[in-house]
Amino acid sequence: MSTKQSDLSEVVRVPTEGMRNLQKELLETYEQAGRAWLDRVKSEVELWSRLGAKLTATRSVPEAMEAYQKCVTERMQMAAEDGKRLFHECHNITQKIAGSLNGGWWPTASR
Repeated sequence: MSTKQSDLSEVVRVPTEGMRNLQKELLETYEQAGRAWLDRVKSEVELWSRLGAKLTATRSVPEAMEAYQKCVTERMQMAAEDGKRLFHECHNITQKIAGSLNGGWWPTASR
């Protein structure tokens, strides 16, 4: 094998164990995120269902507006929590990928 072919095979070679570990970690992270977002969707459905029940029971426009205002306030708090969760999840995934790059098992081009 020539030196150029040897260098090329070294650059192209990616250790499969490291890739498997990264894929496993990412899959676990995605599964956890999926479960958290499913719980979040359920809580949103409950929020709007409670509002519907409250509006049905109201006897005046001011009472209905108060119920709606409380619901919207809670929804805005949920949206802020969603943003924090999304940021944390993206940061976690980025850290895992960056850690694998810094771990030395990704190929590097020789100069």
